[in-house]
Amino acid sequence: MGRILILGLGNILQGDDGVGVHIVRWLAGQTLMAGVTVLDGGTIGASLLVELEGVDALLIADAVESGQESGQVTLFRGEEMDRLLARPRAGSVHEASLAELLDMARLLDCLPPRRALLGIQPRTIAWGDTLSLPLARSLPEAGRRARLLLEEWRHEDS
Repeated sequence: MGRILILGLGNILQGDDGVGVHIVRWLAGQTLMAGVTVLDGGTIGASLLVELEGVDALLIADAVESGQESGQVTLFRGEEMDRLLARPRAGSVHEASLAELLDMARLLDCLPPRRALLGIQPRTIAWGDTLSLPLARSLPEAGRRARLLLEEWRHEDS
């Protein structure tokens, strides 16, 4: 497997909005397979486009308004992720910015062929630097799902 980027998105000063950053910080403390880069993407921007160059697989972690119970972890893969991000009313500011980032990557022919969005249903998006209890409790599950996906991608290349 080539280079894999795990990109955490969110504003850690807005409660559950920062869950993607909390996930990558949690993953950064774990032993991951070779070739995996973990990056805090913050509140996203076009400057992240350079990070996608040469990446074979992209896993994004972010708060996603999915209408499910707070803390619910959902994995959206490939075209399913693309459809989610293309919906007319994005569930978060990050979804709109993320869609734009991925559109730019498509135009520049650097969109990773394998991509997924690890979304967690937020409970509270308000000023504060801690996650709500349901989201804090979901971090190990999100980390487990991320690791399983990395293993799956590795085995697809074997």
